[in-house]
Amino acid sequence: MPSHSQFTLHYSQFFPYFMNLKTPDSSRWSGWLLAIASTVVFSLVTPLGKVALENGFHPTAILSLRFGLAAFLLALAIAYSSPQMLRTDRRGFLVAGLAGIVNGLGAVGFFWSLRRLDSSVATMLFALSPLFVLATLAFLGEKFAYRQWIRLGLGLLGVYLLIGPGGQVDFGGVLLVLGGIVGFTLEITLVQRFLPTHDTRTVTLYVLAGMWLSITGLWLGQGLPWTQPGWLAWVALVVISVVSTFFGWWAMFRAIQTIGSGQYALLLPVETLLAILWSFLFLGERLQFLQLIGGGLILFSAMLAVQRLGRIPSRRRWRVWLRNTR
Repeated sequence: MPSHSQFTLHYSQFFPYFMNLKTPDSSRWSGWLLAIASTVVFSLVTPLGKVALENGFHPTAILSLRFGLAAFLLALAIAYSSPQMLRTDRRGFLVAGLAGIVNGLGAVGFFWSLRRLDSSVATMLFALSPLFVLATLAFLGEKFAYRQWIRLGLGLLGVYLLIGPGGQVDFGGVLLVLGGIVGFTLEITLVQRFLPTHDTRTVTLYVLAGMWLSITGLWLGQGLPWTQPGWLAWVALVVISVVSTFFGWWAMFRAIQTIGSGQYALLLPVETLLAILWSFLFLGERLQFLQLIGGGLILFSAMLAVQRLGRIPSRRRWRVWLRNTR
């Protein structure tokens, strides 16, 4: 969902109990296997979310259940391994909670967009996230060179081809995805700017709790709408919550210990491509030629933006967090 003192990541401290388990070979190949595993499970979120919605789940309801379960599992893991990390100071509590509340609303926007857009289209649009992060950095005083304008231009051209002449795409759905991107970007900015020294595990827990709080509050405000989901929808919920969110984060942290955040970030485009592939194979989605060209431009501009973020010393780990937090 995405993936926060998360930018000063004390990777070796995350889930110490799990990390102390010995694997048959703790060399780089095992790190890459875990990196690939986390990338694969992250890529399942959007297509499985689409499956859950098509089989009866209300968008806000499934998100409340997903993040509630993920936060509960994370709290149990921390309580077992490092119970002192369940506590934080006032600053950490307020900032992490606020970041989660903001991104929770963004996640609602993204999942609601899946009612109006194909999973593959929503995935490609969300791949614009690195460009939004760069724009936020520029607003905060980071240098915005001409190359950033080129990246931005490529991304915007890709969006035009994806939703414009290449096919009939619901514009309201596009706006919902953009709302999700904004929420995600604001979450990153808040945590990076105000919690650079706080423990990763604690901040992640309070961000997830904040997301659950805002989503559940919105669900209550909607009158707790509920439709009886089919068994396939329940399976999708369990996989998204336990495998894609909880296990995915653990595998990512474990992999970064071995191969480093820079190498891991190279898999970001692979996650997007896999999500599109699952949408084609299992949801029967298809894109027109111009839409494929537009999606390719978006992915290319996102790759360039990730590389640029990696060259900003104080934000090298931003690349890793351009992940599944939607």
